[in-house]
Amino acid sequence: MVPLLLATLALTAACDKVPLLAPTGSVITLIPSALTVSLNSELTIVATVIENGTAAGGSGTSSSRGSGTPVQNGTLITFTTTIGRIEPAEARTHNGSVQVKLITGNESGTPIITAYSGGASTTNDKVKIGTAAVKQVTVAASPATLGSSGGTSIVTATVVNDAGGPLPGVPVTFNTDKGTLSAGSATTDAAGNASTTLTTTQTAKVGASAGTIAAATPVTITVNPFGLTSFTASPNATTTGTPVNFTVTPNSNVSIANVRIEFGDGRTQNLGSISGSTSTSNTYCSAGNYTATAFVTDTAGGTGSLSTGLVIGALPVTLAASPQSPAVGNPVLLLAAGIGSAQVSKYIWTFDDGTGERPTSSPQLTHSFSSKGPKNVRVDVFGVTGCQIGSASIRLEVL
Repeated sequence: MVPLLLATLALTAACDKVPLLAPTGSVITLIPSALTVSLNSELTIVATVIENGTAAGGSGTSSSRGSGTPVQNGTLITFTTTIGRIEPAEARTHNGSVQVKLITGNESGTPIITAYSGGASTTNDKVKIGTAAVKQVTVAASPATLGSSGGTSIVTATVVNDAGGPLPGVPVTFNTDKGTLSAGSATTDAAGNASTTLTTTQTAKVGASAGTIAAATPVTITVNPFGLTSFTASPNATTTGTPVNFTVTPNSNVSIANVRIEFGDGRTQNLGSISGSTSTSNTYCSAGNYTATAFVTDTAGGTGSLSTGLVIGALPVTLAASPQSPAVGNPVLLLAAGIGSAQVSKYIWTFDDGTGERPTSSPQLTHSFSSKGPKNVRVDVFGVTGCQIGSASIRLEVL
């Protein structure tokens, strides 16, 4: 009796060490929680095991199970995958199902996931990892238009899967035909977007690709042409007090925000937003060589400038008297000449006979001296801007 009891106990212990496997005729169904998964992440997979049953509709994401009877609790299911790993690689059923995770690494592709127990097995090849899940890549830029001096634009690639949903965790490669990119590659975020920054002074095209899928159309970042076609001065050689006419001609393909002219003598003028040739003038008070510059700003923020040189000579003012040797008390006609095209606001006459200064709006003046001897007369010419633009003097002998 004792030997029989010992044999029975030994047989029972041996059976406990043999794993419980699915009986013949069982059906295993793999149900992934999603059909796409990013790199270095995880995906839940449910396996249902039914005795003498039918499959639950294959490899989709349905949570249903086939008809039949769930296998006995504790039935061991073993998993394998050709990409990534399954954790745990073995699991025991409860109510006919087990739950495991597909852990992805840096490899993209379509893994073959296998589950087996006893004589039952199944595979799933519908899950796509990383770039294998990419259906479409589109690319956009903000801003898409830069000013004439160029600048930076943020370029964003959007990656979607077969269902049109965002695909996170996917590496995207960028390329451009002009300028430089802050990063040649980036990984998509939760919204399926990856970004880089383009810096360029020329119109550029930026493309993007994820795995074997490239954006059908690269995005174009346009650098506006220079805002001005010409900036001229007429005349570019003249005298103090003579107006110089400046003409700014904008580029018809550019929207101008403002043109500021620096005349080179400390004066500036804003012309504002112009759409056609616009003129203004400046009068120089002092002789010398000047450089006038037109600074343009377009509505896209682009800036630039054009310059022109000028030569401003001294106003050749002369002063004549008639008669040149007047008698005491007799009137003398004084005449300022050499004014040319200068715009004059007033003449100020100065005498050294004690009579002081006398302003006039005319270039001539009559004056009588009350005493004999040499007399000095000076005339100062003032322009319309209020500055002195010339002067002349004469010495008379009063008899």
